[in-house]
Amino acid sequence: MPLTAAEQRVCEAIEAGRDELVALAGALIGFDTTARQVGDPARDEAALQEYLAGRLSAAGTSVDVWEPDEKALAGMPLVPPGLSFEGRPQLIARKAGLGGGRSLVFNGHIDVVSAEPRGEWTSDPFVGSVRDGRVYGRGACDMKGGIAAMVFAVEALSSVGVSLDGDLLVATNTDEESSGAGGTALVEHGLRADAGVVTEPTGFQTWIACRGSDYGVIRVPGRPGHAEVRQPDWERGGAVNAIEKAVVVLDAIASLRAAWAERPGLSHALLSPPSLLPTLARAGEWAVTYPASCELTIAVMYLPVQADASGWGSEVRREVEEWIARETAKDDWLREHPPVIEWWPNPVMPFEISQDEPIVGVMRGASEDVRRPSPLGGLDSWYDGATLTQLAGIPSIGYGPPGFDADGLSVAHMIDEFVPVDGLVAAAQGLAVAAMRFCGAGE
Repeated sequence: MPLTAAEQRVCEAIEAGRDELVALAGALIGFDTTARQVGDPARDEAALQEYLAGRLSAAGTSVDVWEPDEKALAGMPLVPPGLSFEGRPQLIARKAGLGGGRSLVFNGHIDVVSAEPRGEWTSDPFVGSVRDGRVYGRGACDMKGGIAAMVFAVEALSSVGVSLDGDLLVATNTDEESSGAGGTALVEHGLRADAGVVTEPTGFQTWIACRGSDYGVIRVPGRPGHAEVRQPDWERGGAVNAIEKAVVVLDAIASLRAAWAERPGLSHALLSPPSLLPTLARAGEWAVTYPASCELTIAVMYLPVQADASGWGSEVRREVEEWIARETAKDDWLREHPPVIEWWPNPVMPFEISQDEPIVGVMRGASEDVRRPSPLGGLDSWYDGATLTQLAGIPSIGYGPPGFDADGLSVAHMIDEFVPVDGLVAAAQGLAVAAMRFCGAGE
């Protein structure tokens, strides 16, 4: 549909302010918000959130910036044991509507992956460098570009004088790259809306699904013995090479992955098939000794249809455990000394919303009308849309500037990460128009 006069004014204001939008993205890149492990000191998270709070307050929103209570969040989904939010606040801003309209939240995570090895970057990863129509820097794509676009959209709506019927919220959180705890903190603080848009670098696709992920460590037992002397059979007390026995486990992993690929019902129009693969291996105590054990870390990515009744992956865990136990029991040693799987705490859940949800059609139409077609898509990994949908009951999509292309390739997490300037502008326009249509806005 053609843009209304008000929508056209907002889009023109965003286009006219492209240099300011680029500067906003560059300013966000300049804050070092590298993702952390439990116990790591805070970086520039508080400074970034205060910077956003100032801008959003000037755009007419009421802003709440707070540090979550570690004890209150202990044991919550996606929150690792011992995680402290000291120096890492969350932010929720609200632009109150006139009444009678639906509420919408724009969401983005402020943490970024490590910039190491920094020496391989063409320019400083914590300086938003602009060249060849692109903004370069760590987080330019994932996802400070998306945050810049959504904040600038709110600012444009304010500067043009658009009044929305429903509330428009902006929520920015820490800890998406490392755990998902930041999204949980938003939900536990009371974040609610009729729909959500997580401004991940979707390349203008509208994501309506993602896979869940789970990790575990398989401990494969062996029996140490001198590697330079002949060993009797294990049943007569001989040494057993845990690395060689781990090959049996690896074969079991491969066979389950193949079974999933062939199983009816485990295909998805927008997501890759479920996957199971080893990602780390550790073994051995001494070069001249049979290794006493081998540890294999496994990554499990699974589809929404594989989730249990509560939306999590307990049934997937059970199947992995039973499959490996059955297949490895074909080996005499492992039948008597079975491998043990210890799952990591805090897996992340898959999600999927119907393409008939109102926000889906609104976002796709808005993107189309700013000349950026928006096919349906999904993310093979995980993002905060799952948290908003599953934990807060906010049907959420992903939509944002380029980063992931239609084949799933991505400049996110790479050396010389970037976001195209034209993509930032178009994303901000699409988000602003979507907010006007979803929340309601008169001329």
